[in-house]
Amino acid sequence: MANNIEYFVTKLSFREDGDLINDVFAYSYDGLALSEGEIRQRQWLVNRTEQKLQISIMTRNEAGEWIRGNVFTYNNDLYTWGSKLPENIPRRKVFISYYHHDDQDYRERFENLFGDLVVSKSVEDGDIDSDNSADYIKQLIQQEYLLDTTVLIVLIGANTRCRKHVDWEISGALNYKVGDKYAGVLGLFLPSHTNYGSDKYTPDLVPRRLSANFESGYAIALDWTDNRVIMQGYIEQAFNKRSESEKIVNSTIPQMQRNTGSE
Repeated sequence: MANNIEYFVTKLSFREDGDLINDVFAYSYDGLALSEGEIRQRQWLVNRTEQKLQISIMTRNEAGEWIRGNVFTYNNDLYTWGSKLPENIPRRKVFISYYHHDDQDYRERFENLFGDLVVSKSVEDGDIDSDNSADYIKQLIQQEYLLDTTVLIVLIGANTRCRKHVDWEISGALNYKVGDKYAGVLGLFLPSHTNYGSDKYTPDLVPRRLSANFESGYAIALDWTDNRVIMQGYIEQAFNKRSESEKIVNSTIPQMQRNTGSE
């Protein structure tokens, strides 16, 4: 029966020398169901290779389905597998701020492609009902959406700058009362935004509070990508920016009182 089991790796990390795999995040498949993923050390890989069991990489598509990839090969103590995998590092607690009416599809796309790489803390449409900024942020904290968020991701579509709740969520994430540090901030330009694919952005087409933190160097502005390795790297960049909290711009910007675009 054991010979019918296949193994799949979705993330891995290397030893300090950068050549040898240190550990992997692996699943087993018995032909019926995929197991829960677990961290496995290098010797686990070697043992299964010696048992002539198949180990392949596995990734996710935009529908959230696991897709079989290249098979690991082993030669002279080194593994090769043909394409880069995300790092086997802690999953950051991520809150996604976006305009639900326009950009729900990209919110779902993010979860489908990257859900195993992060811990999602985001609000679904209708979870919190408040038209008062202070009350809204208070509820985000009390209901633990923002309580320990380490990275806020803003999906920047054509009308995101017009939405008061996006402004409030950015403000809340930049509040020191949230967790033991401020959250890092990553702004992702969506294909619907005129600045997508450009090496510059137009401040007036971005939420004001977000733009101010782009300018200060605290927030990171990048384009949307479907690439799991690249997206994980983006999130890590924003996470590491938390050490530069002196660059945060928040309290000097009034919170939006109303939406400035169409509902």
